[in-house]
Amino acid sequence: MLNDLKNRYRQASPLYKLIYINVAVFVLVQMVHTSSFLFQNSSMDIISILGVSSKPQELLSKPWSIITYMFTHSGLMHILFNLMWLYFAGQIFLQYFTPKKLYNIYLLGGIAGAATYLIAYNLFPALTEQDSQLIGASASVLALLFAVSAYVPNYKVNFILLGAIPIKYLAIASVCIDIISIPKGNAGGHIAHLGGAFIGVLFIQQWKKGKDITTPLEQLINKSMALFKKKKLKTVHKRPKSDDEFRSEKVNRSVKIDVILDKIAKSGYDSLSDKEKEYLFKNSKKM
Repeated sequence: MLNDLKNRYRQASPLYKLIYINVAVFVLVQMVHTSSFLFQNSSMDIISILGVSSKPQELLSKPWSIITYMFTHSGLMHILFNLMWLYFAGQIFLQYFTPKKLYNIYLLGGIAGAATYLIAYNLFPALTEQDSQLIGASASVLALLFAVSAYVPNYKVNFILLGAIPIKYLAIASVCIDIISIPKGNAGGHIAHLGGAFIGVLFIQQWKKGKDITTPLEQLINKSMALFKKKKLKTVHKRPKSDDEFRSEKVNRSVKIDVILDKIAKSGYDSLSDKEKEYLFKNSKKM
């Protein structure tokens, strides 16, 4: 079962990968909550570990939380609502930008949301005495929504009762609701939304000028991934292949490519696994 889940994740689209990560973290949170209840262990507070605290000193002790919080949800309606909006905004975003930009804006919007939240809770008198935790993908989702709203403001969204409405009005309505909802509860969440929305608009403004504000983040991610992928180099001396070995390899390669081509003819290119696509791409030129 675990291998099946891994394969599904590898083959999933970029948008679904984000959704799967959110769901996986949600399941983990619920399992820890259940264990905490059964063993009556109040110290098993996973939200305080994954969420961003309103106290800057706590953020310094758990810097990972500025990333983990945007994948963390505590309630079923919380995650369902955010994932529906993520799917909606993400689908439109991918019509105009690459999957890598989807990830970058999701992360950058979440980081901006956390920064806005921290500034507000340490600036405004109504919030400075409160101790809270920020969790949820809302700021990241708002970054995607406002990016597409700024890029294609007249993109029509169909509603059952209201008909086709330009997406810019949906974005404006959402930010107005957040602003008027700040005094009514979950002030931190609504304020974080504004930070995410700001990033979405800023990204498009700079993009139209030929600048990409996600470049520093992308470079940081690439460098971080390179550290994990770095392997020790070693010299390998290969003996020359005999004519029989060369012919045998060529026959085997031809047979495998024929099998893949038959699969494409019957079910289409999309039916191939990632490994089959990679094999076809690398070896078709050698035939």
